[in-house]
Amino acid sequence: MRFLDVLLGRTRPVQPNLDVLFAVPSAADTLHAALDLRPTGTGAVCFKQPEGAAAAGARGDLTDLLTLSPDTRVTVSRDEYGYTWVTCTRTDHDLPALVTDLHAVNITLADAGFGPALLCTVIGFTTGDGRRLGLVYLFKRGTVYPFAPTGAQRRDTTLELQVRAELGADIPTEPDLSRWFPIWGTPVP
Repeated sequence: MRFLDVLLGRTRPVQPNLDVLFAVPSAADTLHAALDLRPTGTGAVCFKQPEGAAAAGARGDLTDLLTLSPDTRVTVSRDEYGYTWVTCTRTDHDLPALVTDLHAVNITLADAGFGPALLCTVIGFTTGDGRRLGLVYLFKRGTVYPFAPTGAQRRDTTLELQVRAELGADIPTEPDLSRWFPIWGTPVP
């Protein structure tokens, strides 16, 4: 950051550290052993949809890239807040392949100049008794936090804290609990 930027209070956008996503499969092994959490095979990337020809081109590139695999189903949706969700579902529930798919979505958007518009990536998990959990990667922080919705505007904070304790050194977990934002209505189960 330059001296004048500091004086005027301007900040430069943080570039996402997408390599953190590749730590999720090993963290998933830990979560499975400790809490019986299993990947659902679904993950999504959330971003603020830019307008224009470049955005349409990036969206086309994403669809072309991800439809190359017969095991990946891709859907694009928009939530009530105007954010776009690119959801990847793997029929084979292959978590390393899902992480690679999500990484490809993020890289395609970042290379198209939309890196600052990336909000989060969510990877879905479920327990044997049907509880749901999403591991949420925050681009601006480079950290992950658990989000366990239980119904309309309700969450299982006990499960979230158990997941945080189990993740330990496997993956950089967001230390500031006030940044564990609920993401209601996410397409990831």
